Amino acid sequence: MPIQLYNTLTRRKETFVPLEEGKVKMYVCGPTVYNYIHIGNARPAIVFDTVRRYLEFRGYDVQYVSNFTDVDDKLIRAARELGEDVPTLANRFIRAYFEDVEALGCKRADIHPRVTENMDIIIEFIRTLEEKGYAYEVDGDVYYRTRKFKDYGKLSHQSIDELKVGARIEVGEKKEDALDFALWKAAKEGEISWDSPWGKGRPGWHIECSAMARHYLGDTIDIHAGGQDLTFPHHENEIAQSEALSGKTFARYWMHNGYININNEKMSKSLGNFVLVHDIIQKHDPDALRFFMLSVHYRHPINYSEELLENAKTSLERLKTSYQNLKHRKEASTNLTENDHEWIEKIQKLHDEFVKEMDDDFNTANAISVLFELSRQANYYLMEKHTSEKVISAFMKEFEDLFSVLGLKLEVNEWLDEEIEQLIEKRNQARKERNFQLADEIRDQLKNMNIILEDTPQGTRWKRG
Repeated sequence: MPIQLYNTLTRRKETFVPLEEGKVKMYVCGPTVYNYIHIGNARPAIVFDTVRRYLEFRGYDVQYVSNFTDVDDKLIRAARELGEDVPTLANRFIRAYFEDVEALGCKRADIHPRVTENMDIIIEFIRTLEEKGYAYEVDGDVYYRTRKFKDYGKLSHQSIDELKVGARIEVGEKKEDALDFALWKAAKEGEISWDSPWGKGRPGWHIECSAMARHYLGDTIDIHAGGQDLTFPHHENEIAQSEALSGKTFARYWMHNGYININNEKMSKSLGNFVLVHDIIQKHDPDALRFFMLSVHYRHPINYSEELLENAKTSLERLKTSYQNLKHRKEASTNLTENDHEWIEKIQKLHDEFVKEMDDDFNTANAISVLFELSRQANYYLMEKHTSEKVISAFMKEFEDLFSVLGLKLEVNEWLDEEIEQLIEKRNQARKERNFQLADEIRDQLKNMNIILEDTPQGTRWKRG
């Protein structure tokens, strides 16, 4: 059966047919690197990493590109507040991003283009739009003529008249129309900038993805993905820019993941419920966070709380325990038993059911239900008096294959004594420096790994709980 995916552009499920047989060109909007990523950034990273893994599992050669926005207003403001330059800030948080998402089981993209390293192609893209009459310059700023693109609004399913109601011209802007948006921003005094045909400046946010997607993947890509909040205006503007320049369909399928709520409230800085991945994975198993994210269909909203994350951890451990029990029993099993073929058939049926659920718009929630049935059947099998190495190996391979598709680890995290000692030394140093917050975080981290600390006059002792 072919994969069915929900296309935001058409608002229906469609049969996935890539432009080139056996190959998928996929672009996922990445973060603006001015801080650690929050849990809302983690969801698309996990979701679309899983989509990529599943496409590869189904035999596709996936070319996966995900960008970094390493210059914009937020970076300039943050760098100024911290007293450092924009490239230094961006480099620091790109490193932090990789640390966080790799802890969550996300593979690196084939290419992670950065705005600052692709300035020439962005400028050329804008210059071509200007030649075609889709862009115009005013005092060093360059804007896109939104009304000139006849299909504007087709992704968000809004008409120009509907959009006009909420549009306005900000102070200092000299646009022809309130709906027009910036392609290039003239530099303000003291800001980081690049030379261009319109004077010193930097790109607007929307143009970077259009230019880099085209440069690295071509005029037409198979899948463009990101969070639901990017549908409008970011992705709408990408379509307008890209299709105006090439005259071709920009992306054939558009995928968007749902929002995240924190304790049943929308996550926002103003509500003070902004949760950073960096903080979560200090206290919780990153695998549990990934499992939690995949336990709800990617298009649905998801509610995060400490309690729900703990529940996810417990559920994941049940699956891992089944696998460990199989591993332990394998050595004591015989070569063959009478009913091997029946159990092999059951395992195959569960494999087919997993594929069926994932083929239906990457339904990881239902696919996880199949994993629990696999676990249940494995537990039943282990209750039999005689077990076969062949059946146990088949169960184990199924666990390994399906966990790999979901980007989850099967092995239980066993910490080495040396690693524990290093963390304790780091905690002791933090206490000497009166950095009690860090010291407490390390104690909690070790506690979550079942390492119990005891501070004595002779030093800190530890034991496994």
